[in-house]
Amino acid sequence: MLQQPLSSPKRIESIDLLRGLVMIIMALDHTRDFFHKEAFTGDPLNAATTTPILYFTRWITHFCAPTFVFLSGMSAWLQHQRKTTKELSWFLITRGLWLIVVEIFIVTLGITADIHYSIFILQTIWSIGISMVLLGLVIHLPFKLILLIGAVIVLGHNSLDFAEAARKGIVPIWWNFLHLPTVFPIADGHVVGIFYPFLPWTGLMIIGYCFGKYYTSLQPEKRNKHVLYISLLLLLIFVAVRFSNIYGDPADWTKQKDALSTFLVFMNVQKYPPSLLFMCATIGGALLFLSFVKTTSGKLAKIIIVYGRVPFFYYILHFYLLNLLHILAYLSRGHSFAEGLKGIPDFPFLFAVPGEGYSLGIVYLIWIAVVIALYPLCKWYDTYKTTHKEKKWLSYL
Repeated sequence: MLQQPLSSPKRIESIDLLRGLVMIIMALDHTRDFFHKEAFTGDPLNAATTTPILYFTRWITHFCAPTFVFLSGMSAWLQHQRKTTKELSWFLITRGLWLIVVEIFIVTLGITADIHYSIFILQTIWSIGISMVLLGLVIHLPFKLILLIGAVIVLGHNSLDFAEAARKGIVPIWWNFLHLPTVFPIADGHVVGIFYPFLPWTGLMIIGYCFGKYYTSLQPEKRNKHVLYISLLLLLIFVAVRFSNIYGDPADWTKQKDALSTFLVFMNVQKYPPSLLFMCATIGGALLFLSFVKTTSGKLAKIIIVYGRVPFFYYILHFYLLNLLHILAYLSRGHSFAEGLKGIPDFPFLFAVPGEGYSLGIVYLIWIAVVIALYPLCKWYDTYKTTHKEKKWLSYL
């Protein structure tokens, strides 16, 4: 267990590049949620009703949350190189609690535009926050025990699927926070939506932390080869275990009317919460990309890295920008502002009507415009953080 800070290491730009890429892709999924005409009326992963491009648009964004959580664990290990265990533990716990507050009040508002908070949303930032808190506690344990805890959670959490199926999804609320998404009332006119139960995400962050030690122990020239082998192993596990239909995902795949539909069903593994196979496919793919990164000196890479250096800042801004554009689009379709504020009964989002929206091509154009529009702000903030390292509070943003 590390107790003394080591020399401060340089940032590993390949990690920032991967993080930046998934942040950019993430905005595509949220743009689709806000603007696609079928966002609230159809399932883009339903092989019977989707199209290949719509399926791909949704499926490619599966890489975002698990990769970001995994890299958050790796980043915690990298911070351990310049902080004592006590310092890192305090930082992870306090930042994790801050992220939970941000999710409940700032991100929820950015998604729903509802100042009355009819629904409090617990999704990505909440799961990262609670996982940071728990990681901040377990890093005091011996490293091998930390690795064991992470492995048991990631490999074993799908065993809870059998109990949930036996109970037909009727479980105590603490179980929902751990493993089974739900929406439950907390007061008159207010509900909480648990969309990211934290147990699998915590396990993945712990594994990312442990992988950080392995990754930094390798010489740069060996890293890509080792990461390639690990990524291929994860993808092989995904294919073999998924094919068996025995374990690793609560929904079995079945043969469909044609090869393409069968492939789409085979690849459609559970994200809420992330199954073992979901994590194998996405982290395997993310590491495969990382293994092929030879240089980060290109102009495009430098642009993408900017997003990867300020992911939280970008995450908050992109929701508010998307919602602003979404409101303007709603008004442009002939609705009034008062109508938008009133909303639709039993529908959690304001300024939205199920079935209204735009084609997938328009969604892609809006996505690209939003990402480009946020670049100057992200670049400014990255420069500000770099030149004001003495301001410790910036590390919480």
